[in-house]
Amino acid sequence: MVTSSQRNRAIQVPASWEGSVPEYMVLQALNRLGLRDGLEFTYQSPLLGGRMEKGGSIVDFLFNDPPDLGINVQGEYWHYAQGVTKTMSDDMARATLAGQGITLIMIDENDIYKDVDFYVREALQYRDHSKQVGR
Repeated sequence: MVTSSQRNRAIQVPASWEGSVPEYMVLQALNRLGLRDGLEFTYQSPLLGGRMEKGGSIVDFLFNDPPDLGINVQGEYWHYAQGVTKTMSDDMARATLAGQGITLIMIDENDIYKDVDFYVREALQYRDHSKQVGR
């Protein structure tokens, strides 16, 4: 079995990249589709005050066109291994964004490593395959 740290080492991420390896992989998949940060979407977009404000959140990829779509990367450790409190927090972020007219699609880290291009294309069609919706 290949560990996530072994997979991460196999992927060339620039030293200047401040996000996670799966986030970088999603960024590259979006770029392959001709979508660019700062034009068609914004990476790490704070909403309602970001992480510093109660009820605020960060959307990993918030789209300008379509203007009602966001994508979050769901890391196994940070989102699922933290237990029900974290998954409920993710549900609340999804509900808060829905109240603003934004559909938040989540892509699981394991799916990104399996086939990032497929799952990004699916997310752009508002199809969510994450464990978050499957619970």
